[in-house]
Amino acid sequence: MSSSPSTTGIELKTRRPIVGEFVELISSMRFAIALLAMIAIAAIVGTVMKQGEATNNYINQFGPFWFEVFGKLGLYGVYSAWWFLLLMTALVTSTSLCILRNTPKMLKDMRSWREHVRENSLRNFHHKMQWRSPLARAALTQQTAARLADAGYKVKLVDKDNGTLVAAKQGAANKFGYIFAHSAIVIICIGGLLDSDVPIRLQEWFLGKVPFNGSGLISAVPAQSRLGLGNPTFRGNTMIPEGQSSESAIITRPDGVLIQDLPFTISLKKFTIDFYTTGMPKLFASAVEVRDHASGEVVKAVIEVNKPLLYKGLAIYQSSFDDGGSKLKLTGFPMVGAATTRFDIAGEVGSSTAMGDTYTVEWSGFRPFNVENLAAAQDARAVTKGKSLEEQFANGLDKHTGSAGRNAHNKDLKNVGPSVTYKLRDKTGQAREYQNYMQPVTVDGATVFLAGMRINPSDPFSFLRIPADDAHSVNEWMRLRAALNDPGLRAAAAKHYAERATPQSANGDALRGQLQASAEKSLTIFAGNDKAAGFVAISQFLEKIPGAEQEKAADVFMKILNGSLWDLWQAARARDGLAPASADEQHARFLQLATNALSDAFFYGAPVYLQLDDFTQIQASVFQVTRSPGKKVVYLGCVFLVLGVFSMFYIRERRLWVWIKDDGDGTEALMAMSTQRKTLDFEREFETLKEKLPQSA
Repeated sequence: MSSSPSTTGIELKTRRPIVGEFVELISSMRFAIALLAMIAIAAIVGTVMKQGEATNNYINQFGPFWFEVFGKLGLYGVYSAWWFLLLMTALVTSTSLCILRNTPKMLKDMRSWREHVRENSLRNFHHKMQWRSPLARAALTQQTAARLADAGYKVKLVDKDNGTLVAAKQGAANKFGYIFAHSAIVIICIGGLLDSDVPIRLQEWFLGKVPFNGSGLISAVPAQSRLGLGNPTFRGNTMIPEGQSSESAIITRPDGVLIQDLPFTISLKKFTIDFYTTGMPKLFASAVEVRDHASGEVVKAVIEVNKPLLYKGLAIYQSSFDDGGSKLKLTGFPMVGAATTRFDIAGEVGSSTAMGDTYTVEWSGFRPFNVENLAAAQDARAVTKGKSLEEQFANGLDKHTGSAGRNAHNKDLKNVGPSVTYKLRDKTGQAREYQNYMQPVTVDGATVFLAGMRINPSDPFSFLRIPADDAHSVNEWMRLRAALNDPGLRAAAAKHYAERATPQSANGDALRGQLQASAEKSLTIFAGNDKAAGFVAISQFLEKIPGAEQEKAADVFMKILNGSLWDLWQAARARDGLAPASADEQHARFLQLATNALSDAFFYGAPVYLQLDDFTQIQASVFQVTRSPGKKVVYLGCVFLVLGVFSMFYIRERRLWVWIKDDGDGTEALMAMSTQRKTLDFEREFETLKEKLPQSA
């Protein structure tokens, strides 16, 4: 049987449209809470994981597989990822619909007096009171209305069939708290979206803007990688050396950079910086001159940290400082083979210098002074009982040496002079970064030149300690290093050591031959090969000896090595026409430090050592130029948020009704009171009204 018309009509009325159900879902509180939870999780990820780091840092930290996975998820730029912007848009939409749905109801309820309440309904209230009065109904009504008005209530009198209703309300503005708080969420999110990279993304999607990932002058960047003056929002950086100017800013993108043209030219007249005794910057400021392209107006100002220059809707912040292309003069020393020929090399910070056909030096930084912690520490080379020679000697450069920049007590902080930082890149593109100090420093009681090395940009520098000679130079150590790699000098040194260490006798000749062979072998092992050198090579050699004899063999080996290295040094000096070094405690200490540095040099990983000789410092200031139209919008949202929170927490809505009817010679009154939140203040107010309203005039 088919359904009757009436039944079909009921089914059609109860069936809700899909659009209505969808709107109700996305405007519901549970949907908004779910969005807020996801945004909070994303914010945690963006806080824990460093944003905008170099690609190599992420690869080294997570590995190639997870690097690709996290990159696809946009975790390296959470706050500009498409899914985060989608969450923000969904939150704005959900909150806006919630406001649109509930605001009319709230405004209507705020204006309503709820005068249609019945007498029986008032008797069911928890907070109620009933009393009799000898006054007439009209007189009691006026008296009650006056006392409620005196208590701060708005009052309305409503005539009923069998009496008069006094309707009163106070704190109806409490509902503005809901409206303001939810509106604040929408306004702040919109302000945040206005200041995000959404406008730039839209230009990339629809206007054909493409990030530039090449190299060259900014003026040569093509138009498709430049943003015009009409760009509504941006946040870019520009580095300006002293005496130079810039009329554009660089906006970093995941796959390159975009050039933002500015409506003015910024010229850096002078850069000033002060330091604390710890070497940390105390104050840095830039005296600039801004020339407007359209009007030719010139504005002079001093920009400091947290004191930006505001000009025609743009803000110029003092972001940081850098080297502006300091001129460097250095001497190069060979670090491989038996070569001793040094060479001169010049560079400019921010540029590169070809070094032969194999290597390129990329000059990345220069510091005129460095405050380092030079606290004495235990020598990592000290023999520790219970540890094998492999553990003691084969832990790498970072274990053998140690950074002079480790922070400890301020009393150990000293200025160790200028330093230069550069990358040495081979023809395959592989590079290591080096940091060399210009002057020798005293570390653990020894005067040494610090030569830092690191493979990854995120790693700290590990320092090779090259001992300073009598002339406070690296010449003697370089001479000994070259001699160690010369088989002829090793043989001559071994022979001289054997002659010096054995007596002149028939038996001594045989012993002398054995000692000469042992000395030459020890020098050869210590000189090493492509796989191992220094103490690591010695450790590998001693592992072949039975364990019970290793300790004795190590003592003999090191005694022969130390003696033959002394003769090797003297042989190298004689070859260069120099007199032998005096056999005293100072030179013995030098040889000990030189031996340690020769072992560590295997881990240095550079074919040359570049020693800074002279420099001309050029400073540069880094400015951040921003256009933030959403800033004022966010401020407005914050005002709404404060008003909303204040309204919700400090304004209490109360409703009160008094039903007055005739009762013989007098009147009977029934009072009922309600509120959304029952607090101690509400209870005290109710008790006060219970005492005040029934009182006779």
